[in-house]
Amino acid sequence: MVQELLVAVVTALCVGALYLAAGARVVKQYEQGVLFRLGRVSGDVRTPGFNLVIPFVDRLHKVNLQIVTLPIPAQEGITRDNVTVRVDAVVYFRVVDAVSALIKVEDYKFAVSQMAQTSLRSIIGKSDLDDLLSNREKLNQGLELMIDSPAVGWGVQVDRVEIKDVSLPDTMKRSMARQAEADRERRARIINADAELQASKKLAEAAQQMADTPSALQLRLLQTIVAVAAEKNSTLVLPFPVELLRFLERAGRQQPGPNGDAPAGIDENTVRTGPPPG
Repeated sequence: MVQELLVAVVTALCVGALYLAAGARVVKQYEQGVLFRLGRVSGDVRTPGFNLVIPFVDRLHKVNLQIVTLPIPAQEGITRDNVTVRVDAVVYFRVVDAVSALIKVEDYKFAVSQMAQTSLRSIIGKSDLDDLLSNREKLNQGLELMIDSPAVGWGVQVDRVEIKDVSLPDTMKRSMARQAEADRERRARIINADAELQASKKLAEAAQQMADTPSALQLRLLQTIVAVAAEKNSTLVLPFPVELLRFLERAGRQQPGPNGDAPAGIDENTVRTGPPPG
């Protein structure tokens, strides 16, 4: 009798252990458990840790609450200014309501992916090429709002949307390169012209100062000689004042000819070399 009772107790303990093992569930820190009892949601979500369910009656579904990084495949579209582009993006979202994510949508990841692709094509059609290239922050906010509006009802919250790359046709790339090159050349010419204007003003001021003070011109000539001599070359620089040339020119005009005629001018087309005529 005692032996039969002992066997019954051991059997009961084994059955209980098997029952506990079959009903034991562990929910991780980054998860929430939704319990379905005979097909219906039962009670609140199960918190992280050890949880017991009724085997063959309850079914526990675990939902990941971590941020999901979902890449959006490249979408081809025509912008508002009739340029064909291919744009890809990435969506960061997470589940905030585990029950809604399981009940209200069949596959919330696939639903968010399809909604993101549709919204991205819509953004492409509403935007200009310049906005896609330089004003992405505003487009990211608009794209995030378009995706997050229906996703709220699915228990999903979109944290951020980023446009990664904008692919342009080769012809458009060449046109933009030529435009950028022309713009840089225009700015370079403007800068050079402005530099010439400033230099001419300074030179005019320097010339006026030297005209008022003739000794300044002599000092400048001496500085030029010193600068050339410092190079240790065989070039000899001999400054010749312009006033001396003008004096000689006036003297040549005032000198009479050999027969007492009027003063002879200087013929630029005739060069005489050799002794003067007898």
